[in-house]
Amino acid sequence: MSPLWLDRSPPALASKSEIRAQILRDAGLSPEIVSSRVDERRVEAQLDPAHKTPAGVARALAIAKAAEVSSRCPDRLVIGADQTLALGEERFTKPADIAAGREQLRRLSGQTHSLFSGVAIARDGETLWSFVDEARLTMRPLSSDFVDAYLAAAGPEILKSVGGYQFEGLGAHLFAEVAGDFRTILGLPLSPLLAALRDLGAIRA
Repeated sequence: MSPLWLDRSPPALASKSEIRAQILRDAGLSPEIVSSRVDERRVEAQLDPAHKTPAGVARALAIAKAAEVSSRCPDRLVIGADQTLALGEERFTKPADIAAGREQLRRLSGQTHSLFSGVAIARDGETLWSFVDEARLTMRPLSSDFVDAYLAAAGPEILKSVGGYQFEGLGAHLFAEVAGDFRTILGLPLSPLLAALRDLGAIRA
């Protein structure tokens, strides 16, 4: 563990996302990955209408995942994260298969959409902090031939992210303009998270 980390135990990450884990490793943290058992659709269903926005859902799911995992990992700081994608009023989820991914790319082609990345910290089931950040991405107009070639190259990896792309890899070919923090696009707003961990005394100030 990095000498920057001061808490009693390494942090737990309530996410199966390898890119989120790598972001934390690159920042000198060594998270233990512990998948949450949260029923995401149930969490969404229980939200009041004012919080059923893409930003509200991302924050609520991050909080729920951190709290659930922290209830199984006593006295550990747990980081939860989630991401939603919105095109206007329409919210997208991870495509179920390649055909669904192709349709999502068709819908996003030539449009500007928003990614909302929520992150939360919990200990012993109690939420200590939460945050949500937005990035806006403009996808260039995509030809059918390009989409076919992209899907053939990317394969099932597109099923792991909302929108059907992984920006850190082949997904970079899809975009004309991006406004927002790179790590927010990848699903973990790192700078606010590190500031919160410093405030909690978990990393050296």
